[in-house]
Amino acid sequence: MEIKNYIGGKWSTHSHSHLQSIAVTNPANGEQLATIPLSTSNEVDEAVVAAKQAQKSWALVPAPKRAEFLYAIGQKMKEKKEYLATVLTKEMGKVIEEARGEVQEGIDMAYYMAGEGRRLFGETTPSELANKFAMSVRAPIGVVALITPWNFPVAIATWKSFPAIVAGNTFIWKPSNETPMMAYEMGKIFEEVGLPNGVANIVFGTGPTVGTALIEHPDVKVISFTGSTTTGSKVAELGGKHLKKISLEMGGKNAVIVMDDADLQLATEGILWSAFGTAGQRCTACSRVIVHKDVKEQLENRLLDEMQKLTIGDGLDEGVKIGPVINKAAVEKINHYVQIGKQEGATLLAGGRILNEPPYDNGFYYEPTLFTNVKPDMIIAQEEIFGPVVSLIEVASLEEAIEVNNGVKFGLSSSIFSQNVNTIFRAQRELDTGIVYINAGTTGAEIHLPFGGTKGTGNGHRDSGVAALDVYTEWKSIYVDYSGKLQRAQIDTE
Repeated sequence: MEIKNYIGGKWSTHSHSHLQSIAVTNPANGEQLATIPLSTSNEVDEAVVAAKQAQKSWALVPAPKRAEFLYAIGQKMKEKKEYLATVLTKEMGKVIEEARGEVQEGIDMAYYMAGEGRRLFGETTPSELANKFAMSVRAPIGVVALITPWNFPVAIATWKSFPAIVAGNTFIWKPSNETPMMAYEMGKIFEEVGLPNGVANIVFGTGPTVGTALIEHPDVKVISFTGSTTTGSKVAELGGKHLKKISLEMGGKNAVIVMDDADLQLATEGILWSAFGTAGQRCTACSRVIVHKDVKEQLENRLLDEMQKLTIGDGLDEGVKIGPVINKAAVEKINHYVQIGKQEGATLLAGGRILNEPPYDNGFYYEPTLFTNVKPDMIIAQEEIFGPVVSLIEVASLEEAIEVNNGVKFGLSSSIFSQNVNTIFRAQRELDTGIVYINAGTTGAEIHLPFGGTKGTGNGHRDSGVAALDVYTEWKSIYVDYSGKLQRAQIDTE
């Protein structure tokens, strides 16, 4: 299948015949699924022109009417849920159960943001002067660019595009080259529901070419990026030079804290799901377990027992619990960190091996891996690995656990297992992450709450929830003076 750009309501542009293309393959078995164009700045220019032309009229469509398109998109996604999940698993690798959940997240986001079409609340407030009215309203910004990763190719895209749509913006979406088929399927849905031409545009290509062109284009006012901290810092630097509004959601080094009074079976289940779901390729994945010394051995044994039951393979197989990682480079990166962990003196309890024998030889698989006796300052306890690798760190108190949790450059998600209400409330106050889970793992965000983190994880903006609207709107303050005379604020108040 040849996938083309979607610009101004059309699949393709006049210059496509001159573009190079690359293949998209299934990470489970190496099967070629599609080809995509490696677009240039010319295609970006075309998309921005289309988006800019569409935005003026789109912003004048009443927000409840804009929202009706989101309801229709959500309904189409619901009708196609199983098909979309299958496509997602084929190109990304996550197991089909998780793929269904991700599509459902997009459906939820469509309905939630559609509801904002009848809210988009501003504020009214009393004026300090007589016969004067004061209020603030949200206003659309214009053309926005969305740069999304491969690990959640539908969910993250909907977190960004749906609030942009309902707020009256138009957008250009640059999806990951690893997972373009989901962008193609979403483009077809935009087309099917009759979203006006130019509101949604999709341009495929590399970050250095397409991403840079979007960031530098003078008519693109907002950049929303999800990806690595290294790339995100470059996006912020380049965008800052052009005074763009930049929203960044980047890496994590998330920890589950297990206290001595924890329900160890529940903690084990939470750790396994958080560490090995999506083969550990989540920004919210648990890669550290900070465990109280009194229960460390028990927890290790429970984890080892349950890890032996994990099935690995093609995510389309309903019995498989862990699918492949995304590509060869990911396998090599994960294995590199495992070797570092062994060199640093951590004890490898399980896994630590590339799976390349049949039936894994045509895909990209890594064995679920568990280290113990890890020190908080070790590289494997500090840097994001983005694979099925988890490290156990022993502590003697809640205070030490919180210190270890906070002692990394990231601040996305954290978790604590305890049955003591005092412990729980102290922890949720002092853990310095944007998301905190109590007696659950580090994953499982719901779309009506803000999603994002602190420190090296982000720059203060949030995806999802009402907070997402702050990325795609500007606040406009309006004063209506009906006194019939000049009244000066702060001066004519006596």
